Amino acid sequence: MSGPLTGLRVLELAGIGPGPYAGQLLADLGAEVTVVHRPGPDAPTVDMRGKRSVVIDLRKPGAAEVVLKLAERSDVLIEGNRPGVAERLGIGPDAVHARNPKLIYGRMTGWGQTGPWSGMAGHDINYISLTGALFAMGEADRPPPPPLNLVGDYGGGSLFLVFGIMAALWRAQTTGKGEVVDAAIVDGVASMMGMFNSLAAAGAWGPNRQANWLDGGAPYYRCYRTKDGGFMAVGAIEPKFFETLLEKLGLDATAFGAQNDNARWPSQHKTLEETFLTKTRDEWAALFDNIDACTTPVLSHQEAPSHPHNAARVSHAKVGRLTHPHAAPRFLAEPDWTPPASAPKGADTEAVLQEAGVSATEIETLRRDGAIPSLTR
Repeated sequence: MSGPLTGLRVLELAGIGPGPYAGQLLADLGAEVTVVHRPGPDAPTVDMRGKRSVVIDLRKPGAAEVVLKLAERSDVLIEGNRPGVAERLGIGPDAVHARNPKLIYGRMTGWGQTGPWSGMAGHDINYISLTGALFAMGEADRPPPPPLNLVGDYGGGSLFLVFGIMAALWRAQTTGKGEVVDAAIVDGVASMMGMFNSLAAAGAWGPNRQANWLDGGAPYYRCYRTKDGGFMAVGAIEPKFFETLLEKLGLDATAFGAQNDNARWPSQHKTLEETFLTKTRDEWAALFDNIDACTTPVLSHQEAPSHPHNAARVSHAKVGRLTHPHAAPRFLAEPDWTPPASAPKGADTEAVLQEAGVSATEIETLRRDGAIPSLTR
């Protein structure tokens, strides 16, 4: 592995969603990430690329001691359990810092480590429902749609966890002290909603859904169905782009009306809807190709890799059954990148334990006690 984080050792306690994705981001940039998996079935995932895998049953005797030994030689630990679970397993921040005071302990949760809901179950849709983000999305007369799990899990979760970890690592360089990073999805999404709080305070954002300039209320910022059932995305916010949009659509600007005349928005919506229905998505895409009208085709995730722009940037690579997005962000000093292999679950158990100083006798005891039910494949 190479990258700006080469030499950084990360211990990731396996989970789903934002924790593993945070580990993937670090691995993509060169960190050595070792995942502690629970026993169970294996399935290939993009977020395991470039990582090592050990299987440890944390409920078995001796398992906590193994994790603590792994933490001794790590710079970062990532876990995404409910508050208190890691402590009950004997691998909470206090236990880890007693063995490695400089370690950055990254905790990824939906509700946070404190508060009356901190121990309650939830998923992306639940977390963003508490932030104002979910309410602001979708059509005015329909329930808000789930925006995949990109807004909460990955935007407000993974990215803020990684940001917190890197900030804590920076401070640890001068203080020599580790840190506990409390990365809560509700906090991250609330932070991202700051722009809309500012707009509302300035009188530029109203409380109703699909009535504002970035939520589909404005005719120049939404998607339109095309003749073949596809869609085009229009984001012509600036006046010059709006003018080009109307020009390429063959619409008279005077008859269409002023861009920000809200009273004209219903009729403008209708005009654009009718216009986009006259051609297929790909016909419109060709018409707007490389034109500054902020109008682009809406692609499926299967189509995205083959779009000329994405293909030119080698935005995806196929490895086996998985299509891997390119590592992001990119660094000019390292222009070439190939998706690293994903280790089968548990494939590195014996090697990683030996590197951590676990003796052959101890490994055999752990195997006998069921703490490491599968060593290698």
